[in-house]
Amino acid sequence: MNLIIDVKERLQDMRENGWESLLTRVKSFCDKNEIKVPKMDKEINARGTSARRKQKVTNKHYYHVEIFLAAIDSILSEMNHRFNEVSSELLVCMASLNPRNSFSNFDVDKLVRLAEIYAEDFMVGDLFLLRSQLHSFIGNVRRSQEFLGCRDLATVAEIMVKTGKHNSYGLVYRLIELTLILPVATASVERVFSAMSLIKTDLRNKMGDEWLNALMICYTEKEIFRSLSNEKIIERFESMGNRRMLVPKKNLVIAAAED
Repeated sequence: MNLIIDVKERLQDMRENGWESLLTRVKSFCDKNEIKVPKMDKEINARGTSARRKQKVTNKHYYHVEIFLAAIDSILSEMNHRFNEVSSELLVCMASLNPRNSFSNFDVDKLVRLAEIYAEDFMVGDLFLLRSQLHSFIGNVRRSQEFLGCRDLATVAEIMVKTGKHNSYGLVYRLIELTLILPVATASVERVFSAMSLIKTDLRNKMGDEWLNALMICYTEKEIFRSLSNEKIIERFESMGNRRMLVPKKNLVIAAAED
């Protein structure tokens, strides 16, 4: 999280103070490589305005405001969206389970707060038991030889199952499970929404749910579908009983020949 904060501060500082130095470096690069540089004081028609109004702006204003500042604002907006207050708190709480250096970042209060965020998985009574289990858990794992040298949470979960500690510290193990699956679940959801924006475009806005679902499965699992040959797909379609028509035999021959 400290790195994310540093990046945001650097971007904000670049937004406020980085334009002139960037422009100087760009001009120097263009002069060195004999690239023509437009005159910054020359007036041009403002983009996106009516031709009748003919609003004028300088090249410097266009490159500074509509490109430089717009690009940085877009990055900052995306970072603030992805790492908002709730997401940032979630990441800080998850970091308390880091097993490196004998769980040096372990913080009971932050882990209880993490359980409160997962309100559907922890009842009110579980939160009281969780605090007690966390105190017992950290003392136990720091004394156990099995957990020495653990560098990732997945290894901790595996050792807990092997030693039976997932039964003794059930609530702690549940919290570890949720922490492990969160990045995978988040990435999968974002990948699906990204696929949806690519598949269901303005030209396909009347696409049915069944057809959209089929196309999204093909897109998100494209590595699996790439391993399937056209011949297998045609044979599968040919073996289906609820079809409107048969696949012409000559197409089967052509497809086999092409393969």
